[in-house]
Amino acid sequence: MKKINSWVNAARLRTLPLSLSGILVGTAIAAQQGYFNLGIFSLALATTLGLQVLSNFANDYGDGVKGTDNDERVGPQRAIQSGLITHAEMKNGIIATSILTFILAVLLIYASFGRENFLYSLVFIGLGVASIVAAIKYTVGNSAYGYRGLGDIFVFIFFGIVGVFGSFFLYANNLEWTVLMPAAAVGLLSAGVLNLNNMRDRIPDEKSGKITLAVKLGQKAVKTYHYFLILAAILLMVIYSALFYEGWDDLIFYVTFIPLVLHLKRVMQNESPALLDPELKTLALCTFAMSILFGLGQIF
Repeated sequence: MKKINSWVNAARLRTLPLSLSGILVGTAIAAQQGYFNLGIFSLALATTLGLQVLSNFANDYGDGVKGTDNDERVGPQRAIQSGLITHAEMKNGIIATSILTFILAVLLIYASFGRENFLYSLVFIGLGVASIVAAIKYTVGNSAYGYRGLGDIFVFIFFGIVGVFGSFFLYANNLEWTVLMPAAAVGLLSAGVLNLNNMRDRIPDEKSGKITLAVKLGQKAVKTYHYFLILAAILLMVIYSALFYEGWDDLIFYVTFIPLVLHLKRVMQNESPALLDPELKTLALCTFAMSILFGLGQIF
């Protein structure tokens, strides 16, 4: 039972709602246009959860091997850091999760395109493989992009653009460029969660050689960057809702802007990295709540 709990902790369940936000937004827009399919929805959720768990396992492994997870780290203790899961066990967990996630992705692609759209299937298989590689390479290997300040870009692309725009395309099988606005908004908010994590760990990361964007920008500039991420996301959602306004129910997600603005105030006033840890949960849950309320407004 202790080992099972260790794997559950390594999966970092609190990060899972954020990963689903893009799927919920993309699905809601597709459903509003009459494209909803329960099979695609279920497989999209399962594939996304697989990618998130894979990313969390790989992050635990990569930072553990490199020694980034040490006593100076502010956040919760990781599985390898605590010794509850060995390097070899985590590596096997990464391999198993990669295989399972790829199988789910193939099933999702088949459910969406069948045998008729072979070119689309190839493109999305490529995206699936790229997502798996990106999830692993964030901290694993000598060329880990999370150690070179590129994590924010990849989170923006895969959580936002691929998550929202990609899931919409799986339903509709066509391009609608306006979907890029909510896609970018979810991507910016997701990058904000990563930025908070990197702000919290900025000092120990710099000492251990993990050069995140927070390390590159420094304490003052990284707060300004965080302001940009959140406010730009809010602006994009406001523009999208104004363009496609049909009734007041389309605007119910605006209530999530209140905790987002209060969150920004706390971050800007923060002087203790340890106090940023609760803000990770706040921002992730705000993003998840926004996606649900946005979806409800689109559907009803």
